[in-house]
Parts: sequence; structure tokens; C-alpha cells
Amino acid sequence: MEVFYYVVFGVLGIVVAALELSKNNKDRINTSSAFTSFKNNYLVVYSLMMAGDWLQGPYVYYLYSTYGFSKGEIGQLFIAGFGSSMLFGTIVGSLADKQGRKRACVTYCITYILSCITKHSPQYKVLMVGRVLGGIATSLLFSSFESWLVAEHNKRGFEQQWLSLTFSKAVFFGNGLVAIIAGLFGNLLVHSFALGPVAPFDAAACFLAIGMAVILSSWSENYGDPSDNKDLITQFRGAAVAIASDEKIALLGAIQSLFEGSMYTFVFLWTPALSPNDEEIPHGFIFATFMLASMLGSSLASRLLARSSPRVESYMQIVFLVSAASLLLPIIMASFVAPSKVKGGGISFSGCFQLLGFCIFEACVGLFWPSIMKMRSQYIPEEARSTIMNFFRIPLNIFVCVVLYNVNAFPITVMFGMCSIFLFVASLLQRRLMLIVNKSKTNDSTPLNERNTEEDPLNI
Repeated sequence: MEVFYYVVFGVLGIVVAALELSKNNKDRINTSSAFTSFKNNYLVVYSLMMAGDWLQGPYVYYLYSTYGFSKGEIGQLFIAGFGSSMLFGTIVGSLADKQGRKRACVTYCITYILSCITKHSPQYKVLMVGRVLGGIATSLLFSSFESWLVAEHNKRGFEQQWLSLTFSKAVFFGNGLVAIIAGLFGNLLVHSFALGPVAPFDAAACFLAIGMAVILSSWSENYGDPSDNKDLITQFRGAAVAIASDEKIALLGAIQSLFEGSMYTFVFLWTPALSPNDEEIPHGFIFATFMLASMLGSSLASRLLARSSPRVESYMQIVFLVSAASLLLPIIMASFVAPSKVKGGGISFSGCFQLLGFCIFEACVGLFWPSIMKMRSQYIPEEARSTIMNFFRIPLNIFVCVVLYNVNAFPITVMFGMCSIFLFVASLLQRRLMLIVNKSKTNDSTPLNERNTEEDPLNI
């Protein structure tokens, strides 16, 4: 493996370690022992859930190809997963608010375990059922756990600022460290132990079962609004009204869809961008490098969220602009560097620069997750939290399905340009959100007698 990869990985590792070790009192939040115990319990569960997810990711396409399916058939399986998440996501989100978030988290474990079991069958229909189950599980993973955490945090009377600490640590461990370890562990099972491409799915099922046991034994139940018995249609209508009537919620949904849509598109684009002429690149090592960059971003987020200034609504504008600029690199390199016509070999000069830019984008991803979680905890109403969060995923899943279906229809530079535009729009929407929040805070701080004078100037 070329020295370049080790240098990038090593530098990122040193920076992450330095950031974590150099934190002072301003970068840390003083909490209670009860909160620490609660936070650690959640982090253990969330890490196990993410381990179950990360173990599967690198081997889904590989497993389908070993069963002899064509690229088109595999694409249909992937579309089924995202389509399932879009169609059933809002339903399971509403059921989580109504029937209980703990129950929904257990359902996630069971659904994903069943999805893993289907991977043992080479039958296309069975694998399609597995993808549908996986799509439902994904919707539960990215809504029910966060909804349970926010509700339980508030129910136990912990300070609101402490929530950001749990978010940043969850991203640092679950989306960073666990992803790296899961990638290495999966590689060990498949290649070193020669257990075949289905082995990571069996390991994922084991981690999910352990996590489910912890949930059943240590979590209490909480609900969106247990006082009324609304049917699903009423819940959907209530969530839609909440989004339409509160611009802050609508902006959050648009921002999330734009960023995550770009992020999922990037997942499909980075490999052909770095190896346009079938260059030999270490996919697993590059994936681990990206996850390390994401850890760097989450470490920065934990520092920023621990302080009162800058506010999350403010610094996220910069994050979106930087991420937009980083995805412009493939377009810039294609414009100014002549493409190589030599097939194979190692990564090109252009590829090295693009890899650095992609690491910056992944650092922005690490900043994004705890920050968007923080904003959602502030602005999304508790009674319909899971439902609204899954509403946000509808445009995201539509976008990803369209991209998957047309991935060969456009040049890769056009796809990156589209993602960059989306991220720039997300920055503009984030600025709009900041202005609304600042305006509401200004109105709240206006003295009552001044507000009465302004509202009724003729009342002398």
C-alpha cells in the first residue's frame, strides 16, 4: 500500500488524539454521576446498534455479486431498500410515538436480525424481502433511538446542554470508532478466517441481539403523547401541520434532506472518482480513513456544543459551505489536470488531492450529525418527534432512489456539482434558520411594556 494512505491516516489520527487530549474546562461540560451512567448506557446500546449496521455495509454489494446477480439486479435491490424506508418510515415513526420508543428500538433489532438471516439465501425474492426489512430497520435506527434519548433525558430532569454531550459522543463512537473496528473485523472474518461474505451479517445479528438484551433489561418506555389515542392518519396530519406551521421545523427538514442526500450520493461516487481508470485503491483502508475524519468532525462538534458561542445555527453555515467546496474538487481537478489514459496502477496525483478533499467532507459529516441532533431536540415537538423525523427522510429517499436509477446517465463531475449546489443551498437555508431564531430570541427579550406599546400605539 502506498505511503500516502498511511500518512493521511496517521495525520488524522494524531489530530483527533490531540483534540481529545487537549480539551480544557471550557471544552468540557460538568455533569452528574446519574447522567454519566445514563449516557454510558445509551452509548453502549447505540454502539452495538451501529456495529450491526456498519458490519453489513461493505459486503452487501459483494454478497449479491457472489450470488451471480447483475449490476442492474443489484441496483434494484438497493432501490428496494431506500424505497422501503421511504414508504414505511413514516408509519413506523408514528407507531414509535404511539406504541413506545423502547418497543420501536427492539423492533429495529428484530427486523434487522431477520434481514441478516435472509442473506443466507441466494434466492432473489428472499433477498428482496431482506432489503425491505433493512429499509424499515434503517428508518427506526435514525429516528426511534434519538427520540427515546431526548424524551428520557428530559424525563429524568437532566440539563438541556448535557444532551449535546451524548450526541457528540454517540457520533464519535458509533459513527467513527465503531465503524473503523467493524470494517477491520468484517475484513478479518471474510478474508483472514475465510468464512465467506455472509459472515459479517451473522456477526451483525449477534451484536444486535446483545444490544436488544441491554435495551430490554435497562431501558424504560416513553411515548410521544400517551394521553390521546390518535390514529395514524391523524398523526400524519398533525406532523404535516407542525412542519407547515413552523418554519424552523420545515427548514430543518430541508437542510437534513439536502445534506444527507449529498452524503449518500457521495457514498456511490467516491470509488469511481478515486479510480477512474481502474486504479488499485485500498477500499477498506480508505473507508477507515474517512471514518477517522468523521471522528475529527465529531470531536470538533463536542467542543463547539459545549460553549455558548458560536451557536450551532451559526457555525453550521460554515460547515455546509466547506462541504460544498470540498465536493467541487473532482470538477476542479478534471478541468485543470489532464486525465491519465493508463489503466490500472496506483492512485493518481488528481486522486490524492480528491482524497484529501473527501476527508474534509467526512469531517463535515462528523460535525453535521451531533449538530443536527441538537437542533432537532430544540425545535421538533416531543409528541410527534419520530413521525416528523421520518417525514424528513421521504425527500431524502426519493432523491437517493433517483440517483441510483440514473447513476450511469450523467458524468461523475455533474453528480458532484449537483451535490455541491445542494450543500450551498443548505447553507443558505441554515442562515435563514439562524435569522429566525435570533429574531424570536430578540422578541422574547423585549420588555413587556415596550411590546404592548408597539402592538397598541393608540392606547395612550
